[in-house]
Amino acid sequence: MDRIVSVAKNKKAFRAYEILDKLEAGIVLQGTEIKSIRDGNISFRDSFIDIVNGEMWLTGFYIAPYTAGSIWNHASDRRRKLLLNRKEIRKWDAKVREKGFTVVPIELYIKNGKAKILIGLARGKTSFDRKDDLKEREIRKDSERFTEKYR
Repeated sequence: MDRIVSVAKNKKAFRAYEILDKLEAGIVLQGTEIKSIRDGNISFRDSFIDIVNGEMWLTGFYIAPYTAGSIWNHASDRRRKLLLNRKEIRKWDAKVREKGFTVVPIELYIKNGKAKILIGLARGKTSFDRKDDLKEREIRKDSERFTEKYR
């Protein structure tokens, strides 16, 4: 049985993108980064995934320096390599080369003691799509209030 502990979710990804496919990837970490992740000192702000020479790289992902660390602490904003099969990377690289697709980080979690990141193949939403999402959410909230009121 897998033990999964969610550390953080990228809420902006669901607001700005339509997620078409998801994939779990491992992350190459250095030194005290896992300790800082377990403390929850991370940020998805401005993070994205770049495909370079058949490898996926997590760029702009912030992991705060570990407070109890020494001079050998990690660089907080370095690029981190993602661990995936070549076949999966090639498949997603072909889709990213198509117009309008990108790869975004969705969620960071710890699975059986190892840091994993859920990435998604996404297409950017238009302002029209975002407005529709807001309308649907409002309708859902109103219907929940109504049913709760008349139970």
